[in-house]
Amino acid sequence: MEKMATLSANEDLLFIGTYTTRGRGEGIYTYRFDRTTGALARVRTLAGLENPSFLAVHPNRRYLYVAVEALGREGAIAALAIDPQTGELAPLGEQPSGGVDPCYVSVDPTGRLLLAANYGTGSVAAFPIGLDGRLGPASAFVQHAGPGSGVNPDRQEGPHAHCIIPDPTDRYALAADLGLDRIMIYRLDPAQGTLQPNAEPYAPTGAGSGPRHLAFHPNDAWVYVSDELDSTLSVFEFDPARGHLRALQILSTVPVGWQAAKGALPSGANYPAHVQVAPSGWFVYASNRGHDSIAILAVDPDTGRLSTVGYQSTLGQWPRHFALDPGGNWLLAANQNSDNVVVFHIDQLTGQLTPAGPGVHVPSPVCVRFLNG
Repeated sequence: MEKMATLSANEDLLFIGTYTTRGRGEGIYTYRFDRTTGALARVRTLAGLENPSFLAVHPNRRYLYVAVEALGREGAIAALAIDPQTGELAPLGEQPSGGVDPCYVSVDPTGRLLLAANYGTGSVAAFPIGLDGRLGPASAFVQHAGPGSGVNPDRQEGPHAHCIIPDPTDRYALAADLGLDRIMIYRLDPAQGTLQPNAEPYAPTGAGSGPRHLAFHPNDAWVYVSDELDSTLSVFEFDPARGHLRALQILSTVPVGWQAAKGALPSGANYPAHVQVAPSGWFVYASNRGHDSIAILAVDPDTGRLSTVGYQSTLGQWPRHFALDPGGNWLLAANQNSDNVVVFHIDQLTGQLTPAGPGVHVPSPVCVRFLNG
């Protein structure tokens, strides 16, 4: 662990959430990242949180929010103050998440409201954020209902909210429910802290698709969804006036005919996890657990539809999450089962990824977030 000096102009802080009781992690790891070389240097680790998995940075870059996935009981959302020069994280308290296995947190663009998804019990909640970064008790809570799609009885016996994000206008929130095969649509009021079902309360995804994560295109008109259970990406057109989603396309995240190695996973098993759009808007990236790759897809600038460019091995196993730096020059992949985070340089003209080195050892990494992401 290095002694932290003042960040230089070409450096950023990186926070890595890990599984502790569900894995081998020790807490939240802080690294400094060199945007010129792609080098990572460990700064410190904050211990004491049980499974501090998914992370979100406040728009003012002074606070970090953490999904605390407690084993077998209701989870919590923790607030931490960030020292932007030393990378030190100071606890600001927690709020109950309202459900089991909180797996996703996001902050609305105004910084007034935190949104959270509880996977285990299939609910979403909103929490007001104070001027000091602390979270108030939940101001809104919605329990998703339904028997589940039933296509995959092991995973879709009931609702499983896996992601919730505000739309760029801050008038709506979209939540992916893996168990229901639906993108739930809520009217969002950050000032009042409310989540209300939209006039069109949801958009269906493919039967048995298991939608997991969502990403908006920079033009705010298209939404890309990683479908965990059938190895696809779903593309939607978004109407911000009505909060309406219109299905445009479904395509595979793995090569046609690909099969998992014998004994490694069930035949053909692959589980897409994260999806993100390049800042340029030209490419979409999705992580594949099983194929252990990043799928690289080109965006048609007129329609938002995707075409496959290729696949890049993540040089590890089970890439649960990845992050693109704000300039769109680097992609950092968190390989949960091989305990490493690997840095890739992005060719912004072709979208292709080139490893910048073997990566760094991080036990059970789950989420990576840039301070200035």
